[in-house]
Amino acid sequence: MYLILVYDIGQKRVGKMLKLCRQYLHWIQNSVFEGEITSVKLKELLAEADKIMDKEQDSLIIFKSRNEKWLEKEVVGKEKNDLDTFL
Repeated sequence: MYLILVYDIGQKRVGKMLKLCRQYLHWIQNSVFEGEITSVKLKELLAEADKIMDKEQDSLIIFKSRNEKWLEKEVVGKEKNDLDTFL
């Protein structure tokens, strides 16, 4: 499945969440990630995120799609994490 993950995490925990999400998805902008992921890997990510989060203050939002082709992406301005600069 393809997904977009967005988080709003307290400052003390944000570094840990960034590091975790980068292990599973592509970082595209502050607190925003995207990419293909299996359901097993998603469960792993969510289990680890649960250990980091304070559910009284933090949030994690996931937008799921069967395939990236079902989403239309438009970037206005410079893309924060332009993958072409790494190729």
